Amino acid sequence: MKTHINRREALVTLGTTALAAATPSILFAQEKFPSRPITFICPWPPGGSSDAVIRALAESVGKVLGVSVVVENKPGAGGTLGAAAMVTAKPDGYTVTQLPLGIYRIPHMQKTAFDPIKDLTHVICLTGYTFGLVVPADSPFKTLDDMVKAAKASPGALNYGHTGIGTTPHLAIEEFSQKAGITLNHIPYKGSAEILAAILGGQLMMMSGTTEFAPHVESGKLRMLATLGRARTKQFPNVPTVKELGYDTITESPFGIGAPKGVDPAIVKALHDAFKKTLDDPKVLATFEKFHQPTIYMSTADYTAYAERTFNAERATIQRLGLDKKS
Repeated sequence: MKTHINRREALVTLGTTALAAATPSILFAQEKFPSRPITFICPWPPGGSSDAVIRALAESVGKVLGVSVVVENKPGAGGTLGAAAMVTAKPDGYTVTQLPLGIYRIPHMQKTAFDPIKDLTHVICLTGYTFGLVVPADSPFKTLDDMVKAAKASPGALNYGHTGIGTTPHLAIEEFSQKAGITLNHIPYKGSAEILAAILGGQLMMMSGTTEFAPHVESGKLRMLATLGRARTKQFPNVPTVKELGYDTITESPFGIGAPKGVDPAIVKALHDAFKKTLDDPKVLATFEKFHQPTIYMSTADYTAYAERTFNAERATIQRLGLDKKS
């Protein structure tokens, strides 16, 4: 009996020693977030408006969190490569991405490596885009109706550039074209910087995009035919909306921050609270204003609900346009 008790005591002692040895690693796993640099994926090329906004946000949120936030550009695939990267990223809060509207649309058009609802944590919504259709200053199209008349006279002869198949700048014009009864030739690019170079260089007749083209409109190099929001913009009050010109198309595109599925709720809250503080940063707000982007705040819960609604709504839009995947 004595031997049996000693063995039990030895096992207890061994277990206590093992727990003590493990304690440093347990404490390390539970250390305060964040303790090292965070990667912020920009699913667009350097040089465009989205890249500029994301870099402003990264700098600001890094100051709030007290760590470096490194922007990593992953352009292509209609802005969905950031969402795709979340599938394999560790759910530890150290990798986040911008979530453009296209991530809720493109999975209805083609097979993707991610499910925007099942594979992502929607942390916070911060801003959105103003969309417009522009032409070079020497274009014969002075108004949107001028362009529509020309397109009806020569179906498929007019071209426009956009940021990729299935992105909002693409589908906004496709929906407008359907309402106007015209056919335009669309040309996809990886990002807005490439499109601007093409239209300013005379390789494109029109550009559909966000207001990264605004400085060129203000300088007189480009002319804006119409915007695609619910109302005229504060910056361009004389430019009509597509809807007020008689084409029932409204395009708005909130964007926010996403992380992999399964991130600890406490870390999600820390990211949410830090990014929310960037909306008070004068440098961030100045960058929004430069590219005519409104502040559109949604909490984690509201943004998650928005994502589910939008995913379903985009399915209906894709089916209406006849662009849904057939297999």
